[in-house]
Amino acid sequence: MTAPNTARTKADTGTAAACTAAIVVAAGKGVRAGGGLPKQYRLLAGKPVLRHAVEAMCGHPGIGPVLVVVAEGEEEHANAILQGLDVAICIGGDTRQQSVLRGLEQLERLEADGPVPANVLVHDAARPLVPADMIDRVIAALSVAPGACPAMPVVDSLRRGESVIEQEVARDGLWRVQTPQGFHFKPLITAHRAAAEGATDDAEILRRAGHAVRIVEGDERAMKLTLPGDFDSAGRFLDWDMVTGTGYDVHRFGPGDHVWLCGVQIPHDHGLIGHSDADVALHALTDAILGALGAGDIGTHFPPSDPQWKGARSGQFLAHAAGLVSAAGGRIIHCDITLICEAPRIGPHRPAMLAELERLLEAHQPRLSVKATTTERLGFTGRKEGMAAQACATLRLPALPPPTPVRPYRGDGTSA
Repeated sequence: MTAPNTARTKADTGTAAACTAAIVVAAGKGVRAGGGLPKQYRLLAGKPVLRHAVEAMCGHPGIGPVLVVVAEGEEEHANAILQGLDVAICIGGDTRQQSVLRGLEQLERLEADGPVPANVLVHDAARPLVPADMIDRVIAALSVAPGACPAMPVVDSLRRGESVIEQEVARDGLWRVQTPQGFHFKPLITAHRAAAEGATDDAEILRRAGHAVRIVEGDERAMKLTLPGDFDSAGRFLDWDMVTGTGYDVHRFGPGDHVWLCGVQIPHDHGLIGHSDADVALHALTDAILGALGAGDIGTHFPPSDPQWKGARSGQFLAHAAGLVSAAGGRIIHCDITLICEAPRIGPHRPAMLAELERLLEAHQPRLSVKATTTERLGFTGRKEGMAAQACATLRLPALPPPTPVRPYRGDGTSA
């Protein structure tokens, strides 16, 4: 999604990429988006927003040098996020306009190593999902105008007012401005040097300097992340895989006066024997989640030979698995647990079990189901020798890249 045109290369476009640079502005604080850190460093589908935005620029064959402008003190963090990408990093200023100007001036200094790019794209890091064809339109417009601005027409009715409507506002000719905006390099840097303090939009800075800025078709996918809910909205434009895992666990009965099931202590005339608290339900569900992730099983992460897990509450095992899903940029959508036993009775405790599962999986808010069945007195559960549980978990995960096509075998020991 972030680099749709990777099938083409910069080499395919000759010198086209060399004459267009890109500045990604990432020096803002972005506190309204929540999450406890600037929004450009928050994760979207398991990847920092900043990396999404920069990959869109680096992955486009029409773009040459890419410069990322970050706040002072964030250089090391940004470098780690952008590891492996061919970018340079510049320290921004106190305002967006100052940050863009610093980026332009750093590009200008490239003249010592070669010609300054004829064109430059200025892009907000808070717009992580930029389609390549929108970038194409911006670059193409620079052949007929010194500035190009992608925008979407305003389609909602507009009104002006405070607590009550005071005036209707005509929406004809109104546009929602997006980035990346494109410019001829020299007119833009000149306009920025003469810009009034507080200027924010590069297209407006160029227009006020007397240059034409052409409107090109924008794209809803290039939305700006501003508020917490915007991250969910952006997720709608990403490709996702729906994956399912299953889990199964068994524990035998032994001495005791209670069992742990779904994180709830239930009185019983026997206990369940295990290295931890022997919660068969949470063990099965943890395995189901790990299985959907392809991340091994519960014994891989919490070996029964490790004394630190002796008597441990199984809720931390489930929380660990859920955390791995979050780290992968995914979400647990649905969990279904079936307890297999003759006793104790599960029905009276089901509300408490569901409440505890909701607490443990609060970050994911999945649909939950807990049910029970017997084996009609057959087998070890029918003889009340122990309990079993099976579970199923459905996850939504960022889509994997398509597999590399396998070339046909020619029969002579090589591939075609």
